[in-house]
Amino acid sequence: MIRYLYADELKNHPKLAEGMFRDRADQFKTRLGWDVHVNERGEERDQYDDLNPLYAIWEEEDGSHGGSMRFLPTTGPVMVNDVFGHLTGGAPIRSPLIWEVTRFCLSRTASPRTAGAIMLCGGEVMEGFGLTHIAGVFDARMVRIYRLIGSSPEILGSEGTGRDRISVGLWPFSPADCTRVAERAGIPRELSRMWFNAAFGKAERPRFARSA
Repeated sequence: MIRYLYADELKNHPKLAEGMFRDRADQFKTRLGWDVHVNERGEERDQYDDLNPLYAIWEEEDGSHGGSMRFLPTTGPVMVNDVFGHLTGGAPIRSPLIWEVTRFCLSRTASPRTAGAIMLCGGEVMEGFGLTHIAGVFDARMVRIYRLIGSSPEILGSEGTGRDRISVGLWPFSPADCTRVAERAGIPRELSRMWFNAAFGKAERPRFARSA
């Protein structure tokens, strides 16, 4: 199932949280060789985890982490502006209707449906909070994964070549995309919506640490 948790709620799900940060270290540091910090607990965390982001997390039947990604509003500090702003010509992506997604992570034991389930969360968040787009930074390997999942972004800018190519992209909200991603993941859209509503209902407002 999918859980939507703000950072200050992770303490209520310690096994899930520990698994997420450890799997991030495994994916980004060990497997991909990114220059990220891993703490003494074997967890990958950065300064954006201190801003009370929203996480969408696939929880396996045994309560362990299967996959996840992180949301922050572009009205506050985000990677697409702070670190990769040069890829969009120096013009920041900043709007209350656009949130950033980062740290798309899958555990080594994740099933093929998990990637689609996590991507479907982007559509649920956009629809549920009235967003027009989500923005993200991704590497070359993700282009094929997004295509298989059924939701590819509009690329705003890139640098590098081959496997080292990094891009910034925008995903617009599209009901058709949500339906396609849900079908390919084998998850009924009604079930996906139920998971979102279980977390937020219909009156919940975003509550990030800083949304300027």
